[in-house]
Amino acid sequence: MDLEIYDETKNGVPEEHVQLVKDVLEYAGKYIKLKENTEMSVTFVNNDRIQEINREYRGVDRATDVISFAIEDSAEDDEFPIVMDEELEEEIPENIGDIFVSVDKVGEQAEYLEHSYERELGFLVVHGFLHLNGYDHMEPEDEKVMFKLQRDILDAYGLKR
Repeated sequence: MDLEIYDETKNGVPEEHVQLVKDVLEYAGKYIKLKENTEMSVTFVNNDRIQEINREYRGVDRATDVISFAIEDSAEDDEFPIVMDEELEEEIPENIGDIFVSVDKVGEQAEYLEHSYERELGFLVVHGFLHLNGYDHMEPEDEKVMFKLQRDILDAYGLKR
């Protein structure tokens, strides 16, 4: 997976947390069998910035833990689809979107839930990653599927609760 990481936090994100995010997302991508050339980004922010994003894009004026922006690029919706052979299509990277994570919320929630910062960080990026891949939890049946998958990924990776 081609993963871009951006750090917009005030104090910077420790390298071991950046590496954890890279590793857990690479693992999650293999777990759900994504194409190797899938692209996405993760941006670390503080509460004030994620509150701005939440307000602007979701109409909710409060900080949240993670926000995902999926790129839903469907040829069916395209007025002028690009026609290419399967081999060429496999070579073109697919960008699935962007995740924003509040490092402040990671710390707050890890403390509240009494587990490690690393477990909470892994949970949030996998949660956002699954949203980018079409999973949701708005309906009870969808929630069961998504939450089981994120638990399975985190447990298999070694970030158990």
